Amino acid sequence: MEKIQIEVANLLLQINTIKVQPSNPFTWASGWKAPIYCDNRKILSFPDARSFIRDKFAEVITAKYPDAEVIAGVATGAIAHGVLVAEKLGLPFVYVRSAPKGHGLENLIEGDLKPGQKVVIIEDLVSTGGSSLKAAEALINYGAEVMGMVAIFSYGFPQAAENFAKAGLELTPLSQYDVLVRNAVDKGEIRESDLLKLMQWREDPANWGK
Repeated sequence: MEKIQIEVANLLLQINTIKVQPSNPFTWASGWKAPIYCDNRKILSFPDARSFIRDKFAEVITAKYPDAEVIAGVATGAIAHGVLVAEKLGLPFVYVRSAPKGHGLENLIEGDLKPGQKVVIIEDLVSTGGSSLKAAEALINYGAEVMGMVAIFSYGFPQAAENFAKAGLELTPLSQYDVLVRNAVDKGEIRESDLLKLMQWREDPANWGK
């Protein structure tokens, strides 16, 4: 798995999905200040990159969850990746909205999912895990058997590890923060002088920069 994490980290750096600005932090939707931003949406614009991510997802799912019956994507960032993976594996695909539609059937889960089916969730990015676990909860409440979640990237926050442990859900990121930062430093894309700030932020992101 470490080999895959290094390969994916190098890919994310190569297509510039990772931006590092310790002196001019980004502001996340949560209000947190962050010296780093991961824009996985760019992956879809690079055919070779999106095919590579698709194949790594498929490789991990085949190895860890050979009995998977359905692939579920978390809206909106993981829908396209989930479709690509489902097509590669020859499996049905559904996706989970962040909230039910306000019209029509008012679905929270879109697609043909049957209670009892074994589902693997595809996610693009995991920070605290809140929205990811909300999607898993929706599938479980529907009656699906959620086998696990595979994400393109995880920041590796202690809070996320705690949240996934409490939920009893296994998270497998194709790459994660420590691996990416280490590789970025080795390639000269992150300065050694910024490394301490990046590590301090990851340990306490809610209070960093205050």
